[in-house]
Amino acid sequence: MEQALLLNASFEPLQVIHWKRAICLVWLQKVEILEVYERKIRGVSLNLHLPAVLRLSKIVRTHSDYHAIKFSRANIFLRDSYRCQYCSQKFRTEDLTFDHVVPIAQGGKKCWENIVTACWRCNNRKSGQTPAQAGLKLLKIPRRPVWRPYLGLTVSLQNPPEVWRDYLYWNVQLEQDT
Repeated sequence: MEQALLLNASFEPLQVIHWKRAICLVWLQKVEILEVYERKIRGVSLNLHLPAVLRLSKIVRTHSDYHAIKFSRANIFLRDSYRCQYCSQKFRTEDLTFDHVVPIAQGGKKCWENIVTACWRCNNRKSGQTPAQAGLKLLKIPRRPVWRPYLGLTVSLQNPPEVWRDYLYWNVQLEQDT
């Protein structure tokens, strides 16, 4: 399945989209096609190469408030690299939970700065205590993640398609979609 790189009107990489979404954007005249793949799609009234790189016709806002990262269990695990913040071991998603650094019973809040990834063993050991009370130490202080357009790009391939190379920043590394 081919994917397309979507650029802002300013040529800033925004995201990777499915080829069907790319065709819809072309059909709605919201984008211009900058690069195409060799593969063609054919329909009754349509015959075109699949878009590889698209540029929006109008610029879209990209400041951090507009792209605030959703507070969710999956994003907490991603922020912490699927690593228990107490024992530092890396785990599969199903072997992780999240932990309130300052327990709710002690006034802790449900926010980026108070929730960390924990394995079940460490979470049970900590129980309703602070890390200091449980004799545990955090790997790093939990913080709200900052959105960066190039960090949001993920593809199902180990390496980005060659036709994207001129549109990506020289220091951008696309991560494998998991």
